[in-house]
Amino acid sequence: VQLQASRGGLVQPGGSLRLSCATSGFSLEYYAIGWFRQAPGKEREAVSCISSRDGSTTSLDSMKGRVAISRDNAKNTVYLQVTSLEPEDTAVYSCAAARFWCGSGFDYWGQGTLVTVSS
Repeated sequence: VQLQASRGGLVQPGGSLRLSCATSGFSLEYYAIGWFRQAPGKEREAVSCISSRDGSTTSLDSMKGRVAISRDNAKNTVYLQVTSLEPEDTAVYSCAAARFWCGSGFDYWGQGTLVTVSS
């Protein structure tokens, strides 16, 4: 089982970023995928999640309107788009898989990718 987040990198404030989570070793169609982030010195927080059954999504309240999550089961990939990036968005972003629904426990985790928002 693997979840591989695409490379993050350096983004200027106000810019946007699309991360992808490529999955393998399990049937993505049966799993919800969540994106999480952990900023330096802070606890990990859930950014967004998309369920498997109906494609319903959830997002961090403070990021609503700036984040969009989508999935392409045929490509075994889930995407996270973040716009209007702020320095406070600097964090290690990672993706994880939960059976069917976002409220389930996350069984599989990928390694994170660092996103730095700075001018």
